[in-house]
Amino acid sequence: MSKSHNVGIIGYGWAAGAHIEAINNTTQGTVTAVYSSRPLDATEVSKTHGGAPIKVYNKVEDLIGDPDIDVVDITSFPTQHKDQAIAAAEAGKHIILEKPITLNRDDAHAVKAAIDKAGVKTCVCFELRFISQFQTITSILGEGLIGDIHYGEIDYYHGVGPWYGQYRWNTTKEQGGSSLLSAGCHALDALLLCMGTDVEEVTAFNAQSSHEIFAKYEYPTTTTALLKFKSGKVGKCASVIDCFQPYYFHTHLVGSEGSILDNKIYSNKLHLRDKKWTELPVALADSGDVHDHPYQAQFQAFFDALDENKDMPRTSFPEAFKTFEVLFAIDESAASGKAVRL
Repeated sequence: MSKSHNVGIIGYGWAAGAHIEAINNTTQGTVTAVYSSRPLDATEVSKTHGGAPIKVYNKVEDLIGDPDIDVVDITSFPTQHKDQAIAAAEAGKHIILEKPITLNRDDAHAVKAAIDKAGVKTCVCFELRFISQFQTITSILGEGLIGDIHYGEIDYYHGVGPWYGQYRWNTTKEQGGSSLLSAGCHALDALLLCMGTDVEEVTAFNAQSSHEIFAKYEYPTTTTALLKFKSGKVGKCASVIDCFQPYYFHTHLVGSEGSILDNKIYSNKLHLRDKKWTELPVALADSGDVHDHPYQAQFQAFFDALDENKDMPRTSFPEAFKTFEVLFAIDESAASGKAVRL
């Protein structure tokens, strides 16, 4: 199959490198242009990514206006996401958008309005929905192996210090926003994937490590939220980016017929002899390195959906928007000290 979707990348940092590799390894996508605020040599950029010609732009509007570009992939600083996503939508470009979609509720609604008006297709980088751990878990839930879920918790533990690429700008309120906006949104999104989006009310609290590395953050680096669902379920999500420990994406789902803990399952329906966990042969979400994330599977699904003129499964903007509506309510609750109804 010939490559049929030309992609222009906005931003040329750590995430962009992972995106370019993943896009070029799909059957339909190829990166043909890059925008960066830094001076780049087009020949060197092309050579770095396999040799196919990649144009370099130093004005973002020139990349968005390039008639040969079909898809704009936004990997820039979070404060730039709103304006760039709206401009891409107004230019009729399909959009890949790194998280967070925006840093506040009003901007998210503005992006949604622009996308809806333009009718373009979208992909938000909640790529962990495509890792085998959560592909398998959602299949298990669909088969009813643990019955009806009444409680679940998915938590994000990842110390984002100076050893991590985004630390230099992530410490600022302007760019990082909050613990959830910075990184923990992946855990909240996974919780909603497994438990549904019918959240009725949230209550949240903040905390922050006293260690000098994390004391540099201009916002609380730990947020814990309780979610009350209209169906009666209860969920919990913690975002802890000020810890010293290996990356851990804690996952525990409790149902009427069994439970799932990370990569293990116990189910009455399996009729096992011993009351022990059974390990699932899945790839865990166990790394903060973007090069370990399943972007290729996600982008392949996006391009397949483009070919059929449909919204992509799992991570379209309308789907991701539901997660951010809950996220903004959680941050509001933590800041105000009060429960927030959605």
